[in-house]
Amino acid sequence: MDNINFFSEDIDFSLKKEDQIAIWLQRIAEAENSSIEEISYVFCSDDYLLKINQEYLDHDYYTDIITFDNRDNPEDPIESDIFISIDRVTENASDQNVSFELELKRVLAHGLLHLIGYNDKTEEEQQLMREKEEAYLSLQIN
Repeated sequence: MDNINFFSEDIDFSLKKEDQIAIWLQRIAEAENSSIEEISYVFCSDDYLLKINQEYLDHDYYTDIITFDNRDNPEDPIESDIFISIDRVTENASDQNVSFELELKRVLAHGLLHLIGYNDKTEEEQQLMREKEEAYLSLQIN
């Protein structure tokens, strides 16, 4: 899966089972009739992601994920940089009483689902996004 890459910035973090997770993400895209040109997932700290949020989105708050769609046309194969705060994922996993690994996979899928076209601004959109996340988490490779 050379088209899905994982990096870390400003933290010491490496994803376990990278190849299996890349295959799982590819399967999500295929199930949604989408294709992936290239996705770079970048794992970072809260502070690193806050700076991105402030600089590029003019938001001044912590978040778990920021997804940049690098395509000119949404119909093109997915090209994206996705930044994920490991600090937020850790805290959210604790708050939701789930494992760090499960919460990280949910966030990985969440970013991809945004690129596929799902939103989460309204309650209805949030519900559909959660249903999609749960469905794809049940298909995950362990």
